[in-house]
Parts: sequence; structure tokens; C-alpha cells
Amino acid sequence: MSQHIPARRRIAALAGASALALGLAACSTPSAAPAEEDGGGDATGVTDTTVTIGTHTPLTGPAAAGYSSISAAASAYFDYLNDNGGVHGRSIEFIVKDDGYNPANTQTVVRELVQQDGVFAIVNGLGTATHGSVLDFLNQNGVPDLFVASGSTAWNQPEEYPWTFGYNADYIVEGAALAQYAADEHPDATVCVLGQDDDFGDEFIEGVELAIGADGIADIQRYSVSTQDVTAQIGAMQAAGCEINMLATINGFTALAVGTAAQLGWFPMWFSSSSGADYPTLVGYLGEEMGPKLLQGFTGTNYAPMADDDWVALFRTVNDEYNGGAAFDGNTIYGMSVAYLFAEALAAAGEDPTRESLVAAVASGDLKGNGILPLSFGEDDHAAYLGVGITKVDQGVQDYIDASYAVEGGAVTAVEPQPVALTGKGLPAS
Repeated sequence: MSQHIPARRRIAALAGASALALGLAACSTPSAAPAEEDGGGDATGVTDTTVTIGTHTPLTGPAAAGYSSISAAASAYFDYLNDNGGVHGRSIEFIVKDDGYNPANTQTVVRELVQQDGVFAIVNGLGTATHGSVLDFLNQNGVPDLFVASGSTAWNQPEEYPWTFGYNADYIVEGAALAQYAADEHPDATVCVLGQDDDFGDEFIEGVELAIGADGIADIQRYSVSTQDVTAQIGAMQAAGCEINMLATINGFTALAVGTAAQLGWFPMWFSSSSGADYPTLVGYLGEEMGPKLLQGFTGTNYAPMADDDWVALFRTVNDEYNGGAAFDGNTIYGMSVAYLFAEALAAAGEDPTRESLVAAVASGDLKGNGILPLSFGEDDHAAYLGVGITKVDQGVQDYIDASYAVEGGAVTAVEPQPVALTGKGLPAS
């Protein structure tokens, strides 16, 4: 069964978006081909030479600065894959549509992708509220909804949403891992949390409490993405004597929190979920002069390749050759890692893939990905990673340290990383 059971809150949080999506589904006439009567399955978006997939992502709007490079990186990997034969001889055509991080826009562009563009699958749709608004639509229309770019546990409901699978380690796992690391390394420190005022913050806090208990958190502050000022929250945390500030923040608000504290002459320890912990992105916000100083010792979580890993070396080459030498950061690695995982799933779906065989390939539990811990996909588990590694910034280099944790059976435990080695040219066997 699914690892986490915050179903009551998930349903409440997604209720508004789902209602809109249900309305959308009810008034739409999906163009996706139904399953063939002979049981062969639905091959919408697949031709003899191509497989067309799509995604929604913020190329504009408040989240674009931190995340717009992900889809570009994925596109670059697919171009690299296509130049090396594609998957079972088919090239990947990846359609990227901008939703501006606005759920209403997400519904529009996803409907276009499914009904007009005829995509085979939606891959790595980004954002909790945005993707939550199309969750019912995709599942009611039998569209594979793979590797959602969000750590919400909402994607891991195989009985209700059999076509949906997450990609990120969920926020409960990340909160629990950071809190357990704090308890192990700084047992007497005063721990506080700054979280986004939505599911992201709620589930992260749930993870922190899982590790150290509700009474282990001295102060909790929340922020809204609509207000670019956290002075009140940071001031309250300083007054509470916080020594470790745990962050459920996107990159822009991580930088805002760190920068605001520095302006107050306050320099606590910062522990952040992977959603807001990408060092190059944070330096971009804080500036080349102050960023490295303020981020020395910055602690985070991750599950993707990092630093001098062979995967990273390959992705740098792909980025140079297929992405115009764009800035290379954690988002680049993330986007290419997701693209590789989709290619692996497509290869496993067989020489004549259908939507059904694609989902079956993911649920088989046989995919390896390229993370530092095993994927957890299975028939009854649609979460990708149940564990994360702890990262730290030292002298401008962000890399894993000797600490990894997983959450299983309602408990967080230390585990040994099991990174997937790069084989061949980083191409799935097909």
C-alpha cells in the first residue's frame, strides 16, 4: 500500500481544483482513442517513427525563474536520445506548454495536449495546485500521467488515480530526513520551520514531526507566494531563538529567507527541501558576491545525481550540445533525469507501446532511473523515492555528505545510498 496516508487532507486540498477538472472532463469530448476492442490497447500519439508526449510547466510567471529550465533540459536529452536512435526506432516529440503556474491555465493547455495534439502521455507536469487541477481529467481519459514534478503525496493514490505516478521524493520524506539529520548531528539545537501556506508546507511539517515530534519544533511560520516579503516571519523566528531553520520553500523564497535574515544580522543554520535547495539557482538570486558567503554550510536534500557523478558529466555534455550551453544547475540534472526515466519506461513498454503497457512498465517495479536510492514504483505504490540523501554546500560546491534517510512504515531510518551507475551512453536498452 501507499506509504503515507494523509488522504483526508489531500482530498480537501485538491477538492477545488478537482471540481474544476471534473467540470472540464464532463463538458469535453476526449479525442484520445479508446482502448481497442481486441485488447491491444491505446496507442494514441504513437506512429511508426514517433512518440508524442507533452507537459505543462511555468515558462512565465512567479515560478518561471526557478523552474523554466527543467523542460528545456528534458527536451535536450530527448534530442540527444533521438540522435542516437530513439526508443525502438521511434523519436520522442516533446510538446512543452506554458501554464504560468496558474491552475486555470494548466487545464487549458493540458486539454490542448490531450484533445488537439493527441499526446501519448503527460510527463513531468509541474506544480501541486496546477497539476492537481488536471488529475481527474487525465485519469478519467486514461492518459498516462507520469513523473509529476511535485513532492505532494497526492500522486501516490494508485486505487483512485491508477494512471498517475510522482517523481519527486515527497515532502513528508524530505521533512523527516532533514529533521532526523538535525536530531542526529545537532541534538540540542532549537528547530523551527518556515513553510509555504499550502500542501507543500503542511506535508513538510508532517515529516518534521514524524522525526522529532510536534514538541520538537519551537516555532512555525508560513508564507504566501503572493507576498514577496518574509520579514515578519524571519523576525519571529529570530525572536523564538531558532538555531536550525527548516524550509519548505521554493528557490526564490529560500533566497528571500536567507537574505532577509542576513539583513537582520542573523545567521542561523538553514535546512531546505530539494524544491528550494539548488545552490546555483540560489546564488543567482542572492548574487555572486554575497550568495556563496550566505550559503556556506547550507543543508538540503536530493535524490538525483550530483557534483562529479558520471551522469552529471554526461548531462553537461548533452547540455552543451543540445541546449545551447545553457546555465547548468540542479534543474538541468532534474529535467534530464526525468527524460531518461521516461525513455527507460517507454523502452520497457515494448516495441509497440500502448498507454496500458507504458503504465504497466512503470508499475512493474523494474525501472532503475538514475537516482541515489532505488525507485519505489510498484502496483500499490506510485511514489518514486521514499528516501533522500543529505547535501551540504562547502566552499561553493554542493554535494552529498555521508547521510541518507528513508521513511518506511511510518518511521524514518538511516539507509545506505545505492546510486545507479551510468552504463553506455546514458541511453535505455531497446
